[in-house]
Amino acid sequence: MNTESAATASAQAPRSTVRRVFAEQRFDYTLLFTALLLLCIGMIMVMSASGVMAGRQLGDPYVFFRRQALFMMAGLTAMLLCFFISRKLVYKLTYVWLLGAMLFLGLTLTPFGVVAGGARRWIHVGPISLQPLEFAKLALVFYLAYFFSHKQDKVKTFSVGFMPPVVMTGILCGLLLLQPDFGGAVFLCGILFIMSLVGGTSLVYLGTSAVLGAGCGWALILSEPYRLKRLTAFMHPFEHAQESGYQVVQSLYAFGAGQWTGAGLGAGKQKLLFLPEAHNDFIMAVLGEELGFLGVSLFFLVMGTFLWRGFSVALAQTDAHDRFAALGLVSIIALGAVLNLAVVLGVAPPKGVPMPFISYGGSNLLVTCICVGMLLNISRKREK
Repeated sequence: MNTESAATASAQAPRSTVRRVFAEQRFDYTLLFTALLLLCIGMIMVMSASGVMAGRQLGDPYVFFRRQALFMMAGLTAMLLCFFISRKLVYKLTYVWLLGAMLFLGLTLTPFGVVAGGARRWIHVGPISLQPLEFAKLALVFYLAYFFSHKQDKVKTFSVGFMPPVVMTGILCGLLLLQPDFGGAVFLCGILFIMSLVGGTSLVYLGTSAVLGAGCGWALILSEPYRLKRLTAFMHPFEHAQESGYQVVQSLYAFGAGQWTGAGLGAGKQKLLFLPEAHNDFIMAVLGEELGFLGVSLFFLVMGTFLWRGFSVALAQTDAHDRFAALGLVSIIALGAVLNLAVVLGVAPPKGVPMPFISYGGSNLLVTCICVGMLLNISRKREK
């Protein structure tokens, strides 16, 4: 009898230890649940959006689904590591992350860079393809969080409080423009603007820089015919339905065909080689066609809940460094979601912005999971 009791106690010990560990962490369970739900939605939609195309072009309808499953496992592993890692260690290596991002972006301009669509935005290391932009977003957030949490007494000044983050962001943007990746540079500027606004930067400096930035952006658009084509496609997509406006028009057709309840999961027609990048940047159009207004609304509800909990984590922090880091991390996901929806709905010029959690791709999914892991880390009551 004593032996049986001892065996029972030893079997229950690991379970009680696990429960005690998670009880002590007291992280944001809603944030975790919504993130996992979004990952599951992404896996389902990648399977639905890529099956026909993969079957016809690669002879295997499950190839992108299997790859996405591997990406998700890598992302979940990174999420778990980020949850348990010491935040102090992450913050201490801020300039290492920043330098690494610059070197990473610089590699795209070397033989390691891969030319695709007239730009060098990817690097290949053996069988692995990575997009340095995604990791530059993280590095910039950690740098800005460090800067604004340590320079609050001088944040209103021009030379100390305004110029350093602008210069650092400008270096990253300059490397992106050399690829060229105009949309990626705009994304980083968006992160800088949000964190500078919350960080207390002078509104005069912010307003002036926004006007100057818009002017430079307009000049860059006019300097390249393909950028001007994208702008024209955005303004008059149906007039260029067979050329530069093709993707936007097909995306709008998909949303229109979905109506209230959708055509049914897997029954969409636009993914039948009509809509380019159906499993990637335009995956929300497939979701809209197959699940309809109700399905898109449910997605908005889940994503909105995730973002609400993410911003709540930032607001709940008493440490300035944690607060700014959480704000930047959730801003990466929020900006990505807003820009992706703006493109697929035709309210922003076409740009390859993946939908966080949902679009096919390893780099974006990995960085999204890292953001979630760090947010869960910061949400813990016990400081690390």
